[in-house]
Amino acid sequence: MAAAAATAARIVELDPAHPRAARVIDDIVRMEKRIFPKHESLARTFHDELKRRNTGLIYSAATIPTTGDAAAADADEEEVVGYAMYTCATSLCASITKLAVKESRRRQGHGEALLMAAVESCRRRRVQRVSLHVDPARAAAVALYRKVGFQVDATVVGYYAPHRDAYRMYMDL
Repeated sequence: MAAAAATAARIVELDPAHPRAARVIDDIVRMEKRIFPKHESLARTFHDELKRRNTGLIYSAATIPTTGDAAAADADEEEVVGYAMYTCATSLCASITKLAVKESRRRQGHGEALLMAAVESCRRRRVQRVSLHVDPARAAAVALYRKVGFQVDATVVGYYAPHRDAYRMYMDL
């Protein structure tokens, strides 16, 4: 079931020059605002983040069928169901800075597909290590990262807020 749902969506590396890029970014910013607390959200700085040469954005898009007739099939809309943002800080190390999937689309394989695509993009850039931070209380996220091959490197005390730590996790490529 999870694999079938994830394969129904396509994974796309955002091309800012593409005609649909602005709409995709707007969808992601709305998702960012809904999912993350204001102090953890990149919604206000999202456009600036994407302008950085060393930042990449991958998103998962699922087709939303319009009506049943053949003429409308060409006009099907796409729904952004999740995204991953990464930054290649140096030629040796990259960070997954965001990974999010719409609540209604979770546990269907989208997060894993996005994470693997982001790691593969880093691998193509010849990055040697990918790291990320995650709240240890987000058990599903921690389990996903471990499943894909990330390991806990350290606990960063007060990373998100006082008394709210983070695991620093990494994967060597």
